[in-house]
Amino acid sequence: MSSWSIDHISAVTLAVRDMGKSVTFYRKLGLNVSYGGPDAPFTTMRVGESVINLRHVPNSGGNSWVRVILRVRGVDGLRGELIEKGLSPTPLRNAEWGERYFEISDLDGFVISFAQLLDR
Repeated sequence: MSSWSIDHISAVTLAVRDMGKSVTFYRKLGLNVSYGGPDAPFTTMRVGESVINLRHVPNSGGNSWVRVILRVRGVDGLRGELIEKGLSPTPLRNAEWGERYFEISDLDGFVISFAQLLDR
């Protein structure tokens, strides 16, 4: 038996072209900056025990597909709030693997998925 285990995602770091606009976008998603900010070359936002980092790379082409999945409660209400803030999430779906979720792409094409476990 192993003496270690992987408990959760610690951090995801995304290359972004415009730090100011990206920080604004992620704040609309409900994340708060714990390090850096709109004018910094590197910004950290806490998500529970995990972190999403943004690294300013002006010439990043968004040519790599990345999805960050965030476990949430109240996924329907969250989607409604994001629409009220002017964002455009995908329709809600109930997946056969037991999650109700929606997705939204950020300014650099990274997919952010918000998923709630379904009662079985």
